[in-house]
Amino acid sequence: MNPVVQLADVRRSYGGKRNRVTALDGVSAGFARATFTAVMGPSGSGKSTFLHCAAGLDRPTSGTVTLEDQDLGALSEVELTRLRRDRVGFVFQAFNLMPALTVQDNITLPLRLARRRANPKLVAQVIDQVGLGERRKHLPAQLSGGQQQRVAIARALVTRPAVLFADEPTGALDTRTARDVLGLLRRSVGEAGQTVVMVTHDPVAASYADRVVFLADGRLVGELLAPTAEAVAERMTHLGAWAERTAAGAH
Repeated sequence: MNPVVQLADVRRSYGGKRNRVTALDGVSAGFARATFTAVMGPSGSGKSTFLHCAAGLDRPTSGTVTLEDQDLGALSEVELTRLRRDRVGFVFQAFNLMPALTVQDNITLPLRLARRRANPKLVAQVIDQVGLGERRKHLPAQLSGGQQQRVAIARALVTRPAVLFADEPTGALDTRTARDVLGLLRRSVGEAGQTVVMVTHDPVAASYADRVVFLADGRLVGELLAPTAEAVAERMTHLGAWAERTAAGAH
């Protein structure tokens, strides 16, 4: 099966010749349909750049990113914006909800922006899927942090995206609420066939994924299948020590 998202030898550098920083250094990775992948690595390993390039928010310096066999590098800014709006869902640590809109209106906002008719049945299904059926008329200020993040996930799912990218989605939540949100992402993969790629620094969050890919110094340096929190934590400890050693060696 073709991956939904494929990165091939992706490099991303910033700055000029003298102060060039290489955030991604020849990364190749694929994400199959209906899978949940966590992306981990020490601070400064290139996780956010990886996510931004994979999602078409940032253009690689070289290499290719394809989404459903569409080469993102071949698209104009307008085409890329349209593709992100129609085929990509985003969930961030900050919930980014519109305070004056109800739960339901926040969730259907991407459809309105795309001038697409909201299918009432589908909207109701997504709202129930995230457990907010009783709160559809509430404003964000009337919700807990976990409920607000569920609104953000529903908003990402309502367009039925090819892939949902999540950047530290549980970073602002307490442990129990984080478990609820991760369980919701897990179910969207298992029950709705959603593809999820999540950047996280939390081994427990990563244990909800089917696999974890590890980045260090802008390179992919390994992966774990059927990860446990303990195995992820151990791998991260080794990576942290390795990153410190290579940094010391570079000085």
